[in-house]
Amino acid sequence: MDSNTVEQRTQQSLPDLKISDFDYHLPNELIAQTPIEPRDSSRLLVVKRQDETLAHQHFRDIDGYLQPGDLLIANQSRVIPARLLGKRAESGGAVEVLLLAERPDLGQDTWEALVRPGRRLREGARIFFGAETEEQARLIGEILERTEAGGRVVRFHVPGRSQKRQNDPYALLDVRQAIDEIGKMPLPPYIHETLDDPERYQTVYARIRGSAAAPTAGLHFTPQLLERLRARGVRTGFVTLHVGLDTFRPVESEDVREHKMHSEEIELDEATAALINETRARGGRVVAVGTTSVRVLESVASLHEGRIVPYKGHTRLFITPGYRYQAVDALITNFHLPRSTLLLLVSAFMTKPLMERAYQEAIIERYRFFSFGDAMLIL
Repeated sequence: MDSNTVEQRTQQSLPDLKISDFDYHLPNELIAQTPIEPRDSSRLLVVKRQDETLAHQHFRDIDGYLQPGDLLIANQSRVIPARLLGKRAESGGAVEVLLLAERPDLGQDTWEALVRPGRRLREGARIFFGAETEEQARLIGEILERTEAGGRVVRFHVPGRSQKRQNDPYALLDVRQAIDEIGKMPLPPYIHETLDDPERYQTVYARIRGSAAAPTAGLHFTPQLLERLRARGVRTGFVTLHVGLDTFRPVESEDVREHKMHSEEIELDEATAALINETRARGGRVVAVGTTSVRVLESVASLHEGRIVPYKGHTRLFITPGYRYQAVDALITNFHLPRSTLLLLVSAFMTKPLMERAYQEAIIERYRFFSFGDAMLIL
């Protein structure tokens, strides 16, 4: 597999766009605070690009718009309990660490993370988790360095892991187990309700752990709906993108060309590449489930002159209006935050005027927005 990184489109290739043109007003009450039950009872706004029509459905009705021979490509990344609440060893002050990506290139049990309060957590600072004192801690982290994006590189260890201590049930835990034990699900900051069942922030097909946020377009699928689609002749393939920093980082520069995309780990395996190429050869559509799946497919296509081949590496691909899609024929996606890279990506797929019309329609019709919200199918 190719280990190169798909780089951000160059400044010269990006169009002159202002992020303020991708802003919109959303009433706070339309930000979904809890997931709807069952998953596929969420609403679905169907957007047909060719004739620019909009239709209101429910997600369970999506099989009426997918055809035998179509291929769903979904992100199988699983969210880890990446929100760690701890204390500074020096002062006992409260600390929050949000794990973004494991960094084995910098050492075992080393992670890139966002930290609060950042200005107090300099190189060499120690943080302990899972106890009131460092001596009783289940997990300890040390700040190694600051990242270009303002995060931190943190190395973790479990006290006593190398030697079993009497009556210490945590002595043999490794770092991953400790994170699973004490970490909390990293819900986005605009969700203020407690999530009763952490599995509701996972897709039903989530398999490979590593994300700091859910690929939310996939949250609408149930096992029964997937089986119904298979019976209809719609196949499913899986890719992996571990969602990281860019999910939490808005476009802060007015000139979109000045925004720097953070690197994200992606993988498209041989079996999925074969499925995609077979679907294309037979005239079927490749339907991306979510913007993360789009980024995997378009990154691979961009690196290989439109061809889909197995790939494992990283991507910084920045999709904005003016981008020519090479791998995706249809898109299932949630409604995205204003001034976000994801809104730019969707605008590139369906044109900015049609995106604005669809979003305005969704607001008028009181759709639910963002992670636990309703969905769009863009054909």
